[in-house]
Formats: sequence, structure tokens, C-alpha cells
Amino acid sequence: MRSRACVLLAAVALGFALLLTAAEGGAGQTQAPVIVQIDQHRPARPVPQRFLGLSFELSSLGQVAAFAERGDFVKLLRSLGPGILRFGGVSADTRVAWTDRTTPPPPWASSVLDIGQLRALRRLAVRSNWRVLLTLGLAHYDPRAAAHEVAAARKALGPWLAGIEVGNEPDAYARHGLRPLPWTHLQYAQEVAVYRRAIGKRGRRIPLAGPGVTGSRAFVRWGSAEARRERPALLTGHHYPLGCKNVPAPSIEALLSQPLQQQEDESLARFMSVSRRSGIPLRLDEVNTVSCGGVAGISDTFASALWATGYIAKAIGAGVSGINLHGHPTNCRGYSPLCAPSPARLATGELTAQPEWYALLLARALIGDRPLRVGIPSIPSEPRPNITVTALRSRHRSLHLVIVNNEAASAGALPMSVQVGHAYRSATFLPLTGPALAATGGVRLGGARVSRDGAWRAPKRLPQLPVRGGLLELTVAPSSAVLVTVARARGHGRR
Repeated sequence: MRSRACVLLAAVALGFALLLTAAEGGAGQTQAPVIVQIDQHRPARPVPQRFLGLSFELSSLGQVAAFAERGDFVKLLRSLGPGILRFGGVSADTRVAWTDRTTPPPPWASSVLDIGQLRALRRLAVRSNWRVLLTLGLAHYDPRAAAHEVAAARKALGPWLAGIEVGNEPDAYARHGLRPLPWTHLQYAQEVAVYRRAIGKRGRRIPLAGPGVTGSRAFVRWGSAEARRERPALLTGHHYPLGCKNVPAPSIEALLSQPLQQQEDESLARFMSVSRRSGIPLRLDEVNTVSCGGVAGISDTFASALWATGYIAKAIGAGVSGINLHGHPTNCRGYSPLCAPSPARLATGELTAQPEWYALLLARALIGDRPLRVGIPSIPSEPRPNITVTALRSRHRSLHLVIVNNEAASAGALPMSVQVGHAYRSATFLPLTGPALAATGGVRLGGARVSRDGAWRAPKRLPQLPVRGGLLELTVAPSSAVLVTVARARGHGRR
């Protein structure tokens, strides 16, 4: 009779809030294990090299670009590998105007974008190896100014310019008084076509991305029309699960709830249905917890890191080609993966890694992997646990599992039995942990934090468990996430 060996990884070395078990059964075990089945026969396309990204308001472009010369931003970006910096947001349509420095900005503009800022942005791109997706203002309709802006961006950024979007969340223009009714994707397409012709007259074409709408329900119509009429290089859309000024008020419980997880699965399916039908890749280029700047006590907490880890992993599994977490370098109490906690730190470019940054660090291990189908059979009379599981095959043919347990901290640890197959021998674990869901500090990945200079280093030794009879058996603590790497047995390497 096999005895159960429980390993508490929270112990001495790393302080992990994760329980791992090496066999089934055992005294005190009252909950049936969650069965996870992995279909390894039909891996999807590899996760693109520049899957990860950040999104900023266009009004902060000059501020962000200046970080090329000071602070830790370049090191932070390089720690994630190559990515995409997207500049857009509501300010692209309502506050920022292009200027060639010879004419005054229009009365509606509270800030300007000029060639000097674009040149500084190129220095940031070169030093970080991150490309740029730039949003053109459309609300204040000016094809001539847009053409001049794109020509300058092409000249300044060169190969670092990944593409342009025309307008930010154009489906909401009428709601915000930026266009009269009727305002539909048809009128939007007409204006985009004029912009594209004006841009084309000033040089070679730049890849178009769009339509950058507010969510998946709008994307079904607007994205389909964009794909059909404009044939962009990239389809784009936005996602904020808790919206803006919702009733009831947003909460951590709502952010991590099972109904919201189900809604996000359905949303990703809507996004990807358009992408697959059109054959055009989709990038979710503005994503975060609560729109309108986020909410302190939700967007800046460990709960946001758990949400981001699960959502990024689900987006990868669904076939999304990239994701950009939105933020602002001065918004430490709202949503922002990185921010400066004081004016002095902002002036020197010393940014702090917020909880969501740790989700990006975890996800970087998945770049180049091929997503696999995962099934979790329901157990009669047992409620479905509030977890997400994403499986991928790495380039070295090991398995990566991203497990997020969204159950409240008061819930019991969750036993799991993952059917990995006899080709695998052992697994190592990189946990994402925090003191509490509402904690704004103390988040750790593998027991380590991001240092003041922007570096994060994985532990030299990670906890390990064997695979027995093709099964990996473990127990995951509530309110935690873990990246599991399952190594192949000898003789089962690359074929």
C-alpha cells in the first residue's frame, strides 16, 4: 500500500504557499482530486516571440520614451524578452495632437507629439528590443495631419514601428459625443479608408492594426467588418472584465469569481472566431482589470496578479497572438504593471514592479511553446473548482502547466491529478504567491522579488516531484498560481 508523502514548499528556503503531493489517497484527504487531461497529439501554433506587451496612453509617450536614458525601464523590458509597446488610449483621440513644431496645436489638444519624442522612442526600442504600435487620433478628423505623423514615425522609428491603429475604441465615439448618430462600423471604415489613402501618398504602406474596440461583443461586428474591408495586418481589441463605474461596484471577489472566468472564456471565443474566420491574427492590445484608470484595492493588489496570470494563459491557449497590459507610469494606485511611486522616482526613471508585473514574468517562460488542449471532467455531486489550467509543449518537448487557483484563502488546498503520460519523469514548480489577495506588496515569483534595478532572478533550485505511472499528483493552495515544468524521461527526448 502506497503511503502519501506531502511536501510543504512554503517551508524553509522559498516560503512558498503551495502544497505538493506525491501519491493519491492518504489520511485527512476528503476532497476528490481534480483530474486534468492533456491532449498532446494536436499542439497549436507556437506562442509568438513578441506576445507580451505593455500599453500606455499616447499622452505619456514622451515620458516613457525618456526612460531610454535613465532608470530601470530598459532592464525591466529586457527581462521579458522582445515585446510590443503600444501607445493609444483615450488620450490618442481627445488630448494629443501631432505637431511639426511650425504650427500651433489645435485648441482641443492639451499635449502634443513631435519628431523629438519619436526619436527618443526609437532609442528606447533599440535598447530594449521592443517594437512600437502607434495609435492615430481619429475623433478630431484630420487625414493630412495623420499622414504627416505616420511619415515622421516611419522615418524616426524605421523597422521598430510594428504598425498603426486608426482611432481608439471607435465603437464608443457616439456614446462619448465624438461622433453624431448614426455611427457604425460603416462610417468608421469610410474614414479609415481616407486616412489610409492620405498615408499612402507619403510613402510605402505601414501595417494597419484595428479596430481596437471596447470588447468582444463589439468586435464580432466591428472586427469582422475591419477584416473584410481593410484586411489589416493585425486585428485588435480591448478587454476590461470589470468595466468602468459598474453597479455593483467592482471587487476582488468579482474579479476572481467563476462567473467572470466563464464570461472571459466566452469573450475569448468571440474574439478568436473572427480571427480564425478571417485568417488575421488578433492582439488584445489594451487589457486590464477595471477601466477608467483602475480601482485602488483591486487593480494594485495580488489579486490582479492572479487574474492577469490566468487571463494571459487563457489567451495563449485560445490562440491570441499577443497581449498588452495597459497602465500609466504615475498610476501606482490603479492599474499599472510598472509605476513610479513618487515624483522624484519618476524623474530618475526608477519604476516599481507592481503585482501584475509578476504575471508577465511568469508568462515569459511560455514564449515559443505550443498550446495543448486541456480537459477537466466534471465529478458528479462535486462543485467545479475555481481554477484555470493551461498546458503547453515547450521547444524542448517538456510540458508547461499554468495553474491558477482562484478559490478564497479560506478554502482548502486543492488536490490535482494531471495525466501527463509515461514519457515524463518529474516536475519542478515556480509559484506565484502573495501575503493576501488584497496585498499591494510582498508578491513573489519563485520566492524572489524584482530588485530595485529591475532584475528578477529565478531560484537556482526549484521544488520537484516525481511523475508516477504517467500521473503528476499535487495539491495547490488557494489564492495562488504556479508554473509547472514537467521534464521528459530519458529516451523520450526530441524525435
